[in-house]
Amino acid sequence: YTPLKHLGYKAAVVNFSDVYAMNGTPKQLTVSIGVSKRFTVEHIEQLYAGIRLACENYGVDLVGGDTSASVTGLIISVTCIGEGDKDKIVYRNGAKDTDLICVSGDLGSAYMGLQLLERERSVSRDSSDDFHPAFEGREYILERQLKPEARQDIIESLAKAGVKPTAMMDVSDGLSSELMHICKQSNVGCRIFEKNIPIDYQTAVMAEELNMNVTTCALNGGEDYELLSTVPIGDHEKIQQLDDVKLIGHITRPELGTVLVSRDDNEFELKAQGWNPLL
Repeated sequence: YTPLKHLGYKAAVVNFSDVYAMNGTPKQLTVSIGVSKRFTVEHIEQLYAGIRLACENYGVDLVGGDTSASVTGLIISVTCIGEGDKDKIVYRNGAKDTDLICVSGDLGSAYMGLQLLERERSVSRDSSDDFHPAFEGREYILERQLKPEARQDIIESLAKAGVKPTAMMDVSDGLSSELMHICKQSNVGCRIFEKNIPIDYQTAVMAEELNMNVTTCALNGGEDYELLSTVPIGDHEKIQQLDDVKLIGHITRPELGTVLVSRDDNEFELKAQGWNPLL
């Protein structure tokens, strides 16, 4: 259910996102693919059309790569080269006690888009040839899954506001997983509030329709490619004035652990249940 042009676009953009997550600027891209005989020349042209469109939109040069045969399926390997001023690069290990925790955009929408695609694909198998998937009114969550965007605009907004994050990651594996990466590498704890986690209306409606907990989807779904950052508490007013950036909690001492405060003020240990690429 993923058009190859969309797949090419996504393969490039998610790598741009990694560079933005270090407060850098993506500059060059290499793409290597392994192709089986199931794919035609036209298929590969569609894939590269998506890659080229992403490069044009973000001002990145496609500078090389390799094409080889694959026994089955399609293999895509992308490397993005970026740059940034040494004093502006942000890592995962700089978060400090009392820092504010911020996230851009909204969370869980890409995961719900995937659930919608899975459901309609399953229904189509048992339907007639004139089956039409029920996508009306759900375009946003579909786009979040099939055609994500890197948050270049947030990096520009932070710079304009004079805010340099102390730690930053993009939300590719789920908010809980990324936040715990920052806490572990910075040797700190955290406290985030369920009521502050940004969730889009379409995401909430889809979760209810599928009888899923929308907060769990936002914490663990992944593939949102929003920017999760920690900033000094002194930048509180600057952050509040930024569009599409939400304060969701704060960094604590490591002995206080990683905590999620529910809407009814109960406290739960935050656990990383998102995608683990090593399993």
